[in-house]
Amino acid sequence: MEFKKNDTVTLYIEDMGHDGEGIGKADGYTLFVKDTVIGDKVEARIMKMKKNYGYARLMKVLEPSKDRVQPRCPAARACGGCQLQFLSYEKQLEFKKNKVKGNLKRIGGFENICIEQVIGMEEPWRYRNKAQFPVGKNKDGEIITGFYAGRTHSIISNKNCYLGTEVNEQILEEVLVYMKENHIEPYDEVSGTGLVRHVLIRCGFKTGEIMVCLVLNGDALPKAEKLTARLQEIPGMTSITFNVNKKRNNVILGDKIVKLWGQDYISDYIGEVQYRISPLSFYQVNPVQTEKLYNTALEYAGLTGKEIVWDLYCGIGTISLFLAQKAKQVYGVEIVPAAIADAKKNAERNGIANAEFYVGKAEDVLPKKYEEEGVSADVIVVDPPRKGCDEALLETMLKMNPERIVYVSCDSATLARDLKRLCAEKYEVKRVAVCDMFPQGVHVETVALLGRKKSTEDMVYAYVDYEPEDDTYLQGMKGNATYREIKEWIKAEYGISVSSLYVAQIKDKCGFEKRQNYNIGENKTHVPNCPPEKEKAILEAFKHFRMI
Repeated sequence: MEFKKNDTVTLYIEDMGHDGEGIGKADGYTLFVKDTVIGDKVEARIMKMKKNYGYARLMKVLEPSKDRVQPRCPAARACGGCQLQFLSYEKQLEFKKNKVKGNLKRIGGFENICIEQVIGMEEPWRYRNKAQFPVGKNKDGEIITGFYAGRTHSIISNKNCYLGTEVNEQILEEVLVYMKENHIEPYDEVSGTGLVRHVLIRCGFKTGEIMVCLVLNGDALPKAEKLTARLQEIPGMTSITFNVNKKRNNVILGDKIVKLWGQDYISDYIGEVQYRISPLSFYQVNPVQTEKLYNTALEYAGLTGKEIVWDLYCGIGTISLFLAQKAKQVYGVEIVPAAIADAKKNAERNGIANAEFYVGKAEDVLPKKYEEEGVSADVIVVDPPRKGCDEALLETMLKMNPERIVYVSCDSATLARDLKRLCAEKYEVKRVAVCDMFPQGVHVETVALLGRKKSTEDMVYAYVDYEPEDDTYLQGMKGNATYREIKEWIKAEYGISVSSLYVAQIKDKCGFEKRQNYNIGENKTHVPNCPPEKEKAILEAFKHFRMI
């Protein structure tokens, strides 16, 4: 049968796409249908057609799936922000696990990856500590707040999003009353007129502190004292500000923040670490799951207190400061200067002295530090944006050859692509966990641990003929030291590990007594020579022990 636009068809939903839409077939023709779940039998109208597939709108559920649930939010279909709200939470977690596993297999080529855990929430509602509500007018000319309908800038009126905190509704009501009483106009995207564009609300889940920031198409808020008087009455209110954004674009926040009342920030905790959060700060929106996510990353990092760690795309230092509690030294890199300023203040506020931060692109900073300063890393942690890691950064990570790489990803497709590059030669995927940071939505966070393959340099050590006992003395021209003393000194001073083989190679270069075939393997082939940065460290150790 040949179909055309606006035809009504009956479908059985057999699968779900990456964006949460149901997938069914009508006489072999594939259709994607939003708001359906696997097992549904539905009636749908074809809205858009391509050669091999099309998109249809759900008209009626004829026979619901056993996994279909009644959405809690009455605006669920119109809003479109919660793509999975019709699916039971248990099945949401299964969907996300399969999504990650599918991308790792299809894009990365990882056939037998075992996802060891899917970290869900006991209560997958009211978890967001941040909400940004656009302000506009409905067709009757009334001022409203809400959310944009999917792929549009048409506002769906809503003051009570079930993903946000309950206090949001009270705050929005106060803002709307203030605007109506004082004849404050909302922003109009078409004409570029009007004043109030968005209402930004942030809540500290552990501190109970609340921030309200109005985004304005102007430099002042008329009769602001009337609004602040209303908002101050709300328990926990800590910060009332406005943000200036007069640009005609889709970016919500501008650069300028003006304080109206209280502080220009709030505080919150992840674990035992306190963070100061401004309206412009990047801070994970689900603090309950963030703590679980960071604890997983910390576990995967395997820190003992002796490691040098680089945290790339570090933001305001959220992961960096978590890692610093267990590492010898942490270096964070982030492109946003304000975020690095916050990271430094957060480190100081928590009494963390072993964390240092750099402003710049990770793909610029790390290669430069490595090539020009010879920096090293025992562990590298990356938490990139959705586009993943830059090729130059991946190349530098491979050159630095850390013991472990912990990759935290908000997009499993780019994660799979980058892991394929990192695992082509040196590394292999050791562990993978999925963390549901966004219940009711399709996005998911993944943590992957990469370790060196057994066939790399570490495996070579097991085949060399010459590997002295650690209590064997290296005899020098002026002094001596054991292999253990040499290696422990280098680890303490430089934070890098060297093998006895490498120490023996550099011993020979310095003219010490040579052992026969110290760098020849059982198959009579030469094993790799000591890398330049490790040779330099070994030479410094020889000087320290007065051997040269």
